[in-house]
Amino acid sequence: MRVWDWASAAYAREGVEAACLDLQDGYDQSIPYLLWAAWAAATGRLLDAEALEFGSETARVWDNAAVEPLRVIRRRLKKPIPDMGDTAREILRVQVKAAELTAERLLLEDLETLAPPQNGQPLPLAQALVAAAKAWSSVTPRAQLETLASALSD
Repeated sequence: MRVWDWASAAYAREGVEAACLDLQDGYDQSIPYLLWAAWAAATGRLLDAEALEFGSETARVWDNAAVEPLRVIRRRLKKPIPDMGDTAREILRVQVKAAELTAERLLLEDLETLAPPQNGQPLPLAQALVAAAKAWSSVTPRAQLETLASALSD
């Protein structure tokens, strides 16, 4: 299964969205990057330290150039803005949200090319998420990562 299809289905599971937003907003984690690591583990692809490093570098480029700027604009458009009609603001916010989602999809497709071929049984999701979080940041929110792993496993 392709990473985008897996991530889309996974994100729709109960508890996953909330766990992802907590990791993103509370711990500055990259959700596409974490979902890529979880997909790799779930599909039996072992991401070694080098793959995690390349993946985090790729995610940082996408995050800085596209994902985060679009997210900032989308969030700014969520609340009323003086001298901007609510209907126009909401139409624009929906379009920016779609562009943000496209940027995340393209990032995941880029990350997919960095994963090795499937070569075994699924790996523990919590372990894969912790390894990815460590490659992303010096902060490793283990409890939140385990919550995400549990939601992804349900």
